[in-house]
Amino acid sequence: MTTAVRRAGAFAVVGTGTLLIPFAARQLPPAAATVLGIVPFLALATAALQFIDSGFVFELFARPGDRRDGRLYGLAGFSLSIAALGLLALQFDVPVTVPVMAAFVLGVGNLGGHVARELGADPVGSTTGFVAAGSIAGVLGHLAAGAIVGTESAMPVIVFLAVSGALLGALLRSVLFERDDPLVLISIGLLLWLFADLPLSVTPTGIALALAITIALGYVSYALDTASLPGMLTGVFLSLLTIVVGDYGWFAMLITFFGGGGLASKFRYDEKVSRGVAQENEGERGSGNVLANSLVALGAVLAAAASPRLTTLSPDVFLFVFAGSVAAAMSDTLSSEFGGLYDKPRLITTLERVEPGTDGGVTWQGELAGISGATIIAAIALVAFETIGLPGAGVIVSSGFVGMTVDSVLGATLEDRWLGNQGVNFLATLAAGVVGGALAVGVGLV
Repeated sequence: MTTAVRRAGAFAVVGTGTLLIPFAARQLPPAAATVLGIVPFLALATAALQFIDSGFVFELFARPGDRRDGRLYGLAGFSLSIAALGLLALQFDVPVTVPVMAAFVLGVGNLGGHVARELGADPVGSTTGFVAAGSIAGVLGHLAAGAIVGTESAMPVIVFLAVSGALLGALLRSVLFERDDPLVLISIGLLLWLFADLPLSVTPTGIALALAITIALGYVSYALDTASLPGMLTGVFLSLLTIVVGDYGWFAMLITFFGGGGLASKFRYDEKVSRGVAQENEGERGSGNVLANSLVALGAVLAAAASPRLTTLSPDVFLFVFAGSVAAAMSDTLSSEFGGLYDKPRLITTLERVEPGTDGGVTWQGELAGISGATIIAAIALVAFETIGLPGAGVIVSSGFVGMTVDSVLGATLEDRWLGNQGVNFLATLAAGVVGGALAVGVGLV
């Protein structure tokens, strides 16, 4: 057994200590429960920083940086993060299952990833080990915490929460350092807290289909080199949330963008390289690119699930926000990937001739491809939702065109000055989503 596996196992054991939190919440009044549930982790963090600087325990928990500094900063951060989530659970309206699930997912997930790596797995295999072990542990942690406090949840919902937490943890672990585990733990906890407030209704068949579809999506996107490992994890995570929190119609629009955008990036890639207009990383889309184009859509899915209980708007408004933002992402991607193959682009702000690949440069072929992309998304929405209709499809196409145009204008004026490419993509999809929702309300579609 390697040092890394032993260390991961030790952290997983510490994570199981979070069961003190539901035990304290069940047995004691709030003040005493906070002492029993939080103080042990504060004491462990203090010992890690002030007293444990050698010996068996130090060697068990020490990461390379800890050995260099002579302090168990990793253990201290992990313990303080658990204490923070425990405080939210014991003093605020946060389910006590949240800190338990978060600690189980990360602690056991890390162990699963390290075991897979020791067995010779590549990065994808070790990530799979993290997600599988973290998901199983998250389910067991939720069940144990629920049994302690005497509450029950539907198993499909528990599985969804555990897998969502594991996917987020794997994504963050793929782009951060091991020393950033406290940030990962807090992020998982906040995600689970968010979902705890949503009126989720998940059936066994629904979660099984959602998992099967998203796993297949991840495998295909990575096998075809249309996404990097972080990009693949981001796509799988967003797709799972879209299927479960939204439904298959929402997912159909999102996956069309993921698949169509990825394949468009690969189309005549060598020629794009020679022209200087190719997507970096051999056409693979990373997590930043995927998130920049999908954050507005994700927000719309969550807002629709929370409506009208937590908002004053109809869920249908957010359907148009979602569809408009995805149509913009699809339009901009196809416009860039196909338009860049043609000569004599013009700057959208002045119409002067510019070199291919110039930010804000457009061609009529690219504009036509972009409008076609928005039309594809609108057609899917038209088929999937009875409430859309032809006027609604027109709103979606218009929103996509607006987003594509905003992207070009921002590219010509602010990109590489005040904004990066991902910032431009986010603002363009945001503009499209706002336009889509506003037009739907304005013309009386919702």
